[in-house]
Amino acid sequence: MKHLFFPARFYYSWGIVAVCFLVSFFYPATLTLVSFVAIGLLLLTCVDLVLLFFTKGAMLGVRSVGKMMSNGDENRINLIIQSLYRLPIDVEIIDEIPVRFQERNFTIRTTFQAKGKQNLYYVLTPKERGEYEFGDIHILVTTILGLAQRRFTIEHSETVKVYPSFVNLKRFQLHAMPDRQAESTGQRKYQKGASTEFDHIKEYTRGDDIRTINWKASARRNQWMVNSYMDEKSQQVYCLIDKGRLMKFPFDGLTLLDYAIHASLLFSNVALQKDDKIGLITFADKVHEVLQPSKNKKHFNSILEMLYKQKTDYLDSDFEALYATLSRKSGQRSLLMLFTNFETYSGFMRYLQVLRAMSRKHLLCVIFFENTEVSKLTSSTAESLEDVYKQTIAEKFMYEKKLIVKELQKHGIISIYTQPKNLTVQVVNKYLDLKAKQFI
Repeated sequence: MKHLFFPARFYYSWGIVAVCFLVSFFYPATLTLVSFVAIGLLLLTCVDLVLLFFTKGAMLGVRSVGKMMSNGDENRINLIIQSLYRLPIDVEIIDEIPVRFQERNFTIRTTFQAKGKQNLYYVLTPKERGEYEFGDIHILVTTILGLAQRRFTIEHSETVKVYPSFVNLKRFQLHAMPDRQAESTGQRKYQKGASTEFDHIKEYTRGDDIRTINWKASARRNQWMVNSYMDEKSQQVYCLIDKGRLMKFPFDGLTLLDYAIHASLLFSNVALQKDDKIGLITFADKVHEVLQPSKNKKHFNSILEMLYKQKTDYLDSDFEALYATLSRKSGQRSLLMLFTNFETYSGFMRYLQVLRAMSRKHLLCVIFFENTEVSKLTSSTAESLEDVYKQTIAEKFMYEKKLIVKELQKHGIISIYTQPKNLTVQVVNKYLDLKAKQFI
């Protein structure tokens, strides 16, 4: 009996019968008709119970989530449901999705033909990284009579890890595609002017840089010859991710830390495709985790496992501890991609000396965020004195952000000041630009 439920049609039908019996108290002539209606409804209910519980019918199902889900992106969850009933049925599917989504009325309604099978799906967009617990699948079956329901419970509990956004990996992999194509043909890919590492002398072809002409070789061969240079590889790159309180700011359902992690993941993939060594350091009030640089292709999985469980702390970030860790761990000049955030000029000045010390030993790129809500205030129309005050304060914050960019440029520190939604593209483009200009 624990699998028996009565739908709304059952209660409406018997409610109408109860009202008819009440009316027949005042009009006795209708009592016989109402009694026949009640008996008929009782028989139909019994027939419905027999069709649901005493025939060879059952429901089978399986959920397909995949090994991982992507944070901040739409993830498709597939359900394969099969009916063993020999008659058409209406089905209500209740999948126990993780409680983090706070979906309390999630159902899928559909109709199955006799012994039918359907591939169903729904979409989930997680907003937090971590482990998500899926529960069982409940299927409520109703016949065409609709007076009773039978519940089938498919035990399908599983835990799925939500990793930083990886759905755009293939798109950003295109930045490194020419090198991969060259490797597949057994030839090296050369980029004019991209390196001073000499490889060989070749005949001049249209489009070659005339500054690379080898005059002695040209005189000997009586034709134009140029020097070819190959890309420098195995350069050391660190992603430094700040997990302090300023990285807790929300934007479109995600925190700034989430955007920094997404950008670090995709940037790391591009750098590995370029055969550079990628390292990772997370810090807040202290340095939490350190992943030494490597260019092994399996190293990307280590980065993924390290990033998916990171959380924001509500403490001030200790840049001095970060500098001390870099001094111990990094023995050579490296490219440092520092993902952080500054909201005030005075707050930035507290860390400037440490940033300058880091830039003297390494090539430092400071990445911080534009406060889009403040930007909206500066462009809105002031309709009251309070609005004028808000706009004035907002413009002050925006001005201080620009001062931070100028101060970094003054001390020779590269900076990226961007909106969260544009972060990944900006970071990858900056890295490729630095590689092309041989700044690393």
